[in-house]
Amino acid sequence: MADKALRCARLVDVVAGRVLDDQVILIEGERVVDVRPAAEVAFEGELIDLGDVTVTPGLIDLHTHLVGVAACGDYAQELKYSAAQQTLAGVPNARDTLMAGFTTVRDVGTFRAFLDVALRDAIDAGHILGPRMAVAGAYITVKGGGGMVTGLAPDIELPREFRFGQTSSVDDIRERVREIIFNGADLIKVIATGAVLANGTVPGAPELTEPQLRAAVEEASWYGRHVAAHAHGAEGIKRAIRAGVRSIEHACFLDDEGVDLMVEHGTYLSADIWWADWITETGPSQGYDAEQLRKNDETAEAQRTAFAKAVKAGVKIGFGTDAGGFPHGLQARQLATMVEHGMTPVAALRAATLTSAECMGWEDRVGSLTPGRYADLIAIPGALDIQKFQHVPFVMKGGTVVKNELG
Repeated sequence: MADKALRCARLVDVVAGRVLDDQVILIEGERVVDVRPAAEVAFEGELIDLGDVTVTPGLIDLHTHLVGVAACGDYAQELKYSAAQQTLAGVPNARDTLMAGFTTVRDVGTFRAFLDVALRDAIDAGHILGPRMAVAGAYITVKGGGGMVTGLAPDIELPREFRFGQTSSVDDIRERVREIIFNGADLIKVIATGAVLANGTVPGAPELTEPQLRAAVEEASWYGRHVAAHAHGAEGIKRAIRAGVRSIEHACFLDDEGVDLMVEHGTYLSADIWWADWITETGPSQGYDAEQLRKNDETAEAQRTAFAKAVKAGVKIGFGTDAGGFPHGLQARQLATMVEHGMTPVAALRAATLTSAECMGWEDRVGSLTPGRYADLIAIPGALDIQKFQHVPFVMKGGTVVKNELG
């Protein structure tokens, strides 16, 4: 029995890939009971009539970093703040993310281990406002690699919490994976190649071997966890796919063979194809240095070309933005970029909802407005227009309205 209902002029059915007119969403407590045409519903409880809007499931970002003060490309700044400061900085980041319409995120790592676990738990307990979070806890990375705080003098030894996932062998990886899971992580994040913003690393260069990556996947699987692989370079991407990772993050130099492997293995793609624009436009003023700006220029168009190939080939496309490298709350700008590079508006929304939920293994909870799922939804005024998602005026999480600026 529903205790509230929400009526809207249009609803995007991401499962069927179509827009339905004049719908009512029936909600009981936190979850959706049913979705029906308004003409078929006689409801006497609390009715929220949103009028001339388009409703979609709450958006999902597969690649965020909610914890911490923005480093603006200088990873050494991580050492200027205490663990408490970095965790508390995540509070407004989480709120801004939710208010932008992202009701679920996969948070893929912090330099200081397990601060994301604390933020997730505070949200789940209702102490602070934010999206549902799945967290990685710490990066699995090589010493001096893409998951480390780089740019320091060679004689400086980082505290253990900054190198918790540092590894050097297959057996070491298995131990690190277990420890990260035992400390509360929902997924494992491996750094398979160098990174654009980690000074001294080469984005195209592999940093973990295929046996190491396979060990991470196998060990995580014993505990029901998936592995997300940061991978820019073609060889690192293919190693990670063959090893069985759940998703490839970034994928700047994904080649044709890699695309075919992703289709064959059912690997998800989470490519932050809008962020490069932000770095290009604001990088110099935000403190990004010459090396970082050069690597951003070298990877941006290659990534978008690879993304378009993946879309055309039928790769499972999720939605990941790398929020944290840019201000939280701007993630939805990427929807338009995805449309520019081969997706329809409905397909882009499906990527940011149902497909991302499937990548997380949370499709029984979020990602669609089908019975039994959380009543996580957003609304934009008027007809479906992908640009309007940059300013979402209505957000509901778990049946509770957390933002309503519809007027």
